[in-house]
Amino acid sequence: MRSHYCGQLNETLVDQEVTLCGWVHRRRDHGGVIFLDMRDREGVAQVVVDPDTPEAFANADKARSEYVLRIKGRVRLRPEGTQNPDKSTGMIEVLAKNVEVLNTAATPPFQLDEHGKVGEEVRLKYRYIDLRRPEMIERLRLRSRITHSVRAYLEGEGFLDIETPILTRATPEGARDYLVPSRTHAGHFFALPQSPQLFKQLLMVSGFDRYYQIAKCFRDEDLRADRQPEFTQIDLEASFVDEDDIMAITEKMVRQLFNEVLDVALPEFPRMPFSEAMQRFGSDKPDLRIPLELVDVDDLMKGVDFKVFSGPANADDGRVAALKVSGGAKLSRKEIDDYTKFVGIYGAKGLAWIKVNDRSAGLEGLQSPIVKFMESVIEELLDRVGAQDGDIVFFGADKTKVVNEALGALRVKLGEDLNLYTQAWAPLWVVDFPMFEREDNGRLSALHHPFTAPSCTPEELKADPAKALSRAYDMVLNGTELGGGSIRIHDQAMQRVVFEVLGINEEEANEKFGFLLDALQFGAPPHGGLAFGLDRLVMLMTGGRTIRDVIAFPKTQSAADLMTDAPGEVSAEQLKELNIRLRQKATEQQ
Repeated sequence: MRSHYCGQLNETLVDQEVTLCGWVHRRRDHGGVIFLDMRDREGVAQVVVDPDTPEAFANADKARSEYVLRIKGRVRLRPEGTQNPDKSTGMIEVLAKNVEVLNTAATPPFQLDEHGKVGEEVRLKYRYIDLRRPEMIERLRLRSRITHSVRAYLEGEGFLDIETPILTRATPEGARDYLVPSRTHAGHFFALPQSPQLFKQLLMVSGFDRYYQIAKCFRDEDLRADRQPEFTQIDLEASFVDEDDIMAITEKMVRQLFNEVLDVALPEFPRMPFSEAMQRFGSDKPDLRIPLELVDVDDLMKGVDFKVFSGPANADDGRVAALKVSGGAKLSRKEIDDYTKFVGIYGAKGLAWIKVNDRSAGLEGLQSPIVKFMESVIEELLDRVGAQDGDIVFFGADKTKVVNEALGALRVKLGEDLNLYTQAWAPLWVVDFPMFEREDNGRLSALHHPFTAPSCTPEELKADPAKALSRAYDMVLNGTELGGGSIRIHDQAMQRVVFEVLGINEEEANEKFGFLLDALQFGAPPHGGLAFGLDRLVMLMTGGRTIRDVIAFPKTQSAADLMTDAPGEVSAEQLKELNIRLRQKATEQQ
């Protein structure tokens, strides 16, 4: 139906006949001449319709915003003074000979160039309208370029694209599963995969050596800006590799991707142990663009007459840390109060601070309600954090986890609010993660997943599991975890020890993972892999604020689809067929 896309017209086509198909972006009537800005996925072209073509003029006259038209005409240069060299089609226009209305359109719920004035709920309800915006088209076009580049790179490295099942069984991977009732096996359920983890390991046992997949994954968890109930992973696994091999393959892939798609040469990827990242930045995914660091001051606070500090400083699970912000003394009391409320989100009971107005004036040059409690250590404290005139020092004092989360998040917020970024892109690898973390109930859980290989022997793991490190690695970019992976357990004895440490007895292990344990008996090679969050990657590369900005049809933060009104009710007949009966309470809530 068309010969060219609207956005692909340029001066090389002057005096040529073209046929365009698209939507009316804007219609203008100038002194008996109608101008139509025609839009398609490639851009906008200006069409001129004059009264010399009565039928075309009549159709153009009744066209309105978002009408679907087909236009035949001749490309010509725009008159002098009306050209716009900043636009790809700004030097030319199309003189229409024929205008055909392919479909009319109701008045859209919002104008495409005024989307910022409407709430996200309206945009998601009418997502097919929202996706017409050039910004959204460009994001999804870039997403397509990213997946194309990834596929080309991995296949060039010998990886095979292999699909794994969507209907599988529930496995404990750190989040709730989406369950699918089986009609043919009454009372039994499939689960949608949280990741292809076990299947890709089995592919390594099968001898496929190098696997990849751009895979749909599902997690029924509380949502945030970078989470969705269904999301996409760039998933890969390889045999006969160690950590350095996987990290080299994937780092090269990301470097090539940024170079091809954004023309960006990423800087060096430093490696940082998990323990160092938590100590210096309070996070296992630190944003290295921000030149702020946490400094331990526990030793200075153990003897101060201020229990808010001395209590955590003397506790085995406590931490007192300082965060100096150069030039931060200019912050108002209201801004400090706002930051105090912010850290409260992460469990902090407050946010102590000291403004350094004039160090040479001693205590008189400091502004803070807490200085009187630490006169004996104040000079050493200020020296340790490197405080100078005009700085502010914030403090966190609580359990180590609370301090890390609160000050780590405050560090990121200060970096954004005060524009402290020192570079555009700051990648790194975080390595040497603990094998396990202790839950509130005292039990150990896998920090990554229970198939991650430890960097010690089974005997050492069993003797002191809390101190064991894993062979895991995370790629981080600008404070976002792009991907995480590990070398996997390929020995059945080691896998059973890990299950034992996690409190999974032999009966439960055989019932849930018997197929994996069986497979590990039959010549499983050493193997490892990594999974990238494609949605997060595209969000970073396009400058989106949430992954909803880069997914064609996303869910809301409550895991609802406003456009299709999903999830929805099903009929009593369907439930009966699945051997399911709704509880009365659930029925009343619907």
